[in-house]
Amino acid sequence: MPSVPAMTDFPHSLIEFQQRFGDEAACAQYLVAARWPDGFVCPGCGSGKAWRLETKAWTYECASCGRQTSVTAGTIMHHSKLPLTVWFWAAYLMATHSNGISALQLQRQLAFGSYKTAWLICAKLRCSMLAPGRSPLAGLVEVDETEIPCRSKNDPVTGGGGRSHQGKMLVVGAVEVEDGGFGPGRIRLSQVADYSTASLHAFLAANVAPGATAKTDGWSGYPGATGVTHDPHVVGKMAAHIILPWVHRIFSNLKVWALGVYHGLRRKHLQCYLDEFVFRFNRRRTRHAAFRSLLGIAAAHQPLSYKMLISPEAKA
Repeated sequence: MPSVPAMTDFPHSLIEFQQRFGDEAACAQYLVAARWPDGFVCPGCGSGKAWRLETKAWTYECASCGRQTSVTAGTIMHHSKLPLTVWFWAAYLMATHSNGISALQLQRQLAFGSYKTAWLICAKLRCSMLAPGRSPLAGLVEVDETEIPCRSKNDPVTGGGGRSHQGKMLVVGAVEVEDGGFGPGRIRLSQVADYSTASLHAFLAANVAPGATAKTDGWSGYPGATGVTHDPHVVGKMAAHIILPWVHRIFSNLKVWALGVYHGLRRKHLQCYLDEFVFRFNRRRTRHAAFRSLLGIAAAHQPLSYKMLISPEAKA
């Protein structure tokens, strides 16, 4: 069973990538190692003894139960007719491009015959950008809320004023503060229905470690969260970005990215795009290694159909 290359051994250029993953065999070997790092495990009976079939591409037959499993079966690439080289190129471009890549750009870069194909592969890989079991933010954490304008037939062009939710998508964000306040660490972003105590406490419980200190602008929805020390700083006449500089910088970058790459985000798929932004930001110092993270999560992710992707509620 081939082993996954060391983190320092990742391609750092398009030429290196092409040399490493130039054919189906190279991609399949890497995927086998990423999916079964300790050796093949039958998804049916759990047996570790199997042989590779010569009549089916990269398919293993379990010696115990006879089940046949391809390297892509039960993953985000399940039943895909696209070559593995295409999946690898798409994953590489999405993971390493500094600002990400839209489906239209991917269609042009990889010469897909239709926009739907490009959108589907982007959507599936985007769903693989949320790592299961990721550790919560710790230490001093800036937390605040923001709104992203949403234009649809049901929303006014200008949106509602103040804290009105009309024409807006509501987002809460958190940033670990590093280097004594001189730099941002990891981040989290989540779509919320409102800024109520229930919504904000749920966000803190899911994303901030017990014992951490949540620095906020004093909004009444934060106090009382279980296991989190609240450090309110009432903004008053002072600009909020002075009190909470890092989370506001993240919000600013998010909005510029959303407009620049995707020309605005839509309400239905907002959380997936927030997850993409978080994935890329948290790996900004190891951008090429992010390719391994993305493929590793994709190899462990349950299959998603087109219907499930266009109707997020169908995934529940």
